[in-house]
Amino acid sequence: MTLIICLRKNCVRLFNLPTLCYIRGQYNFKTLLIARMNTYTMKAGLFPGSFDPVTNGHIDVIRRAGRLFDKLIVAVAINESKDAMFTLEERTELLKTACKGIPRIEIICFEGLLMNAVKTYGTSAVVRGLRAISDFEYEFQMAMMNRELDPNYETVFLMSSPSYSFVSSRMIKEIVKLGGDVSPFVPPAIAEALKRKHKHG
Repeated sequence: MTLIICLRKNCVRLFNLPTLCYIRGQYNFKTLLIARMNTYTMKAGLFPGSFDPVTNGHIDVIRRAGRLFDKLIVAVAINESKDAMFTLEERTELLKTACKGIPRIEIICFEGLLMNAVKTYGTSAVVRGLRAISDFEYEFQMAMMNRELDPNYETVFLMSSPSYSFVSSRMIKEIVKLGGDVSPFVPPAIAEALKRKHKHG
């Protein structure tokens, strides 16, 4: 796309090339600067998970992935096979609270194949966090299978920060059930929600 930058009366105005680049019957190159700008396509990533509950490790990956894309879609999975502590609605709201202040993210819910969500939201890649070699073996198989189903499918792996490499939602739930303190491993709002959930069974 070609833009015209008109510098007149200390005011900068932008015009599309054929529209108003004609001043008093001729091109006025003293007051016009023609800038050629390449068309840019916004790159969006998708970070899926059950987030039951969301941990500091999740937030770490979200912040870091957000710097790699123009927009990051955080997708809460509807996974009936897992024994969920929080409902889908609760997980979504807690995730929104935990991600407050993080720019350029959108939180959505999805059900079914991951690559269908990728197509629906037009993302260019899926982000996955890796804590250990065991994570890589599983994620590698999933990435290769999804790539077979859709050749355009791409996966971006982010290694967990060392301070969160041992934190998982499953371990958090086990600690809570045994009455332990999980505040070092989850955002404050999540810690409070876990306490309430444990208190009321």
